[in-house]
Amino acid sequence: MDLDFTEAELHRYSRHILLAEVGAVGQARLRAAKVLVVGAGGLGSPLALYLAAAGVGTIGLVDHDSLELSNLQRQVAHSTARLGRNKAASAAETLAALNPEVRVVVHARRMDAEAARELIPRYDIVCDGTDNFATRFLLGDACHLLGRPLVSAAVLRFEGQLSVFRGHQGAPHPCHRCLHPEPPPEGLVPTCSEAGVLGAVTGVMGTLQATEVLKLILDIGESLSGRLLLWDALDARFRTVKLRRDPACTLCGETATIHDLSAHEGVAPAVCAV
Repeated sequence: MDLDFTEAELHRYSRHILLAEVGAVGQARLRAAKVLVVGAGGLGSPLALYLAAAGVGTIGLVDHDSLELSNLQRQVAHSTARLGRNKAASAAETLAALNPEVRVVVHARRMDAEAARELIPRYDIVCDGTDNFATRFLLGDACHLLGRPLVSAAVLRFEGQLSVFRGHQGAPHPCHRCLHPEPPPEGLVPTCSEAGVLGAVTGVMGTLQATEVLKLILDIGESLSGRLLLWDALDARFRTVKLRRDPACTLCGETATIHDLSAHEGVAPAVCAV
């Protein structure tokens, strides 16, 4: 592992290096890490900002959408001057200004089955910041089948939830289908564009996502794998729920029936980022 830091890097990451749980070795791990952020919106903005600030060496940003005025209430990696621009490119510009020492790769495309097969193997960890079940289930299935941890957050109105899925590592880790075996019927669960969301809620959940990613890279603390973190902002209350690996799960169970991404072929989600 390369522990050769410039004076600028030592100064920039000095508060990390002071931590016994991080130190120079941990900072080198962060610099060597590659993280894919799917959705450069309300969750992806704070998530990517903190990953860049922390010195994660390579950050991939996936988003096919263009920036709209209604996005700016929560998608803090963007600015009014960039309205109409691709969100991944806009966020990359912000990250580069924050920390020019990290490499930001723009993937201005939809996250479909083809993109999942192509992009996910290039990265160590995948983060879900999307707002539709088609993409969420695609990422959950693809990360399991391609052997990558998935850090997944979701928000709606005044509530958020977060978990880490590492089912590909075997028991006792559950996969995302152990929590949600199938997508809900269309229209049953509204999106943020339909029900609304308090902007700051996406900031909190995206920052918690970043924290879980950094813990995975540094191999410190207790991962949220096997637990679901729930936050009610109105009640100012966090709670965690245990998630167990389902022996009958169609993705990671003893008689799993999902072995590839064929079920996701041709599915193009209408919405990408929260």
